[in-house]
Amino acid sequence: MKHTEFVAFHVAYHYDAVMKSLLAALTISTLSVLPATAANATESTGSLNIVAMGDSYGSGTGAGNYEPGTEAGCFRSANSYSSVIVDELRRRGKQVNFTNVTCSGSAIRTLRESFKGEPPQFDALKRNTNVVMLSIGTGDIDFAGFGGLCIQADCSGAPATAIRGLLPAMGERLTALLIDIKTRSPRAKIVLTAYGQQVTPGENAEGVTLDPICDSQVFSAQERVEGNQVARELDATLRNATKAAKARGVNARFVSPYVNSVDLRPEFEDHSLCQAEPPFYRGFDALAPGQEGIDAVLHLNQQGQAAMADLIQRKLPALAGPAAL
Repeated sequence: MKHTEFVAFHVAYHYDAVMKSLLAALTISTLSVLPATAANATESTGSLNIVAMGDSYGSGTGAGNYEPGTEAGCFRSANSYSSVIVDELRRRGKQVNFTNVTCSGSAIRTLRESFKGEPPQFDALKRNTNVVMLSIGTGDIDFAGFGGLCIQADCSGAPATAIRGLLPAMGERLTALLIDIKTRSPRAKIVLTAYGQQVTPGENAEGVTLDPICDSQVFSAQERVEGNQVARELDATLRNATKAAKARGVNARFVSPYVNSVDLRPEFEDHSLCQAEPPFYRGFDALAPGQEGIDAVLHLNQQGQAAMADLIQRKLPALAGPAAL
């Protein structure tokens, strides 16, 4: 082979080898980038995966229009705040996958076990869950039983002190729960909602028709004062548990009818039972024939659930429109 032909051969050979190596490198680089790009595209344009879990305030007990099969059991209402938010998101063009496992009577421990014949609510949490709507805590301190005692006997004094004594332990369990939810659904924004003020701590409004629950023989002045102290401390416990979880890296937001666990937000003022404005809570009207019964007493009605949905959407604008969290 002549010298010039030898040189040309080696140049061509090395050029071909370099091009093959470059092509292989580009292929590997492209393959390594594609999954991340596809994942980003899914996050920005895909559906929003929302899970609603928790107790009666989350299920919408007292708000009517219940899912078939949940009446007199879990009481999952199409008027619950989570359902209202999902309906609004869909109306505005957002694709939402909604899993509602809320159930009246739930407590922190029951979320991990079968309850009322249904699977553990924790089973609904997936790695691709984007939002968790959570209402929980009252079942751990028997808040419903405390309210029943206020109605049927006297909940002031020792009973009020006793239920307040249960709050610290409940708060610790709640912080642990929020951390566990993050473990199951690491991408999820957790929205923990509070319970508000069921009955005015002051005197009955005058000149308006009030629910029979407002009779002083049902809720005495002292019971209203101490009952509302319990409600405020319950709110503060939920608020502090959320802060503790956030300090542990949990993406959580606390949304409450209270501004600071003492003062109600303007949109919830004058809407407790026995006040002049239309109440956001059910009274003895829930005991009328054809109504839910005792389970719905002192729970948010349809207007109250709508007000909670509106509050959540204003605190988290991404839940009011098509943008994903």
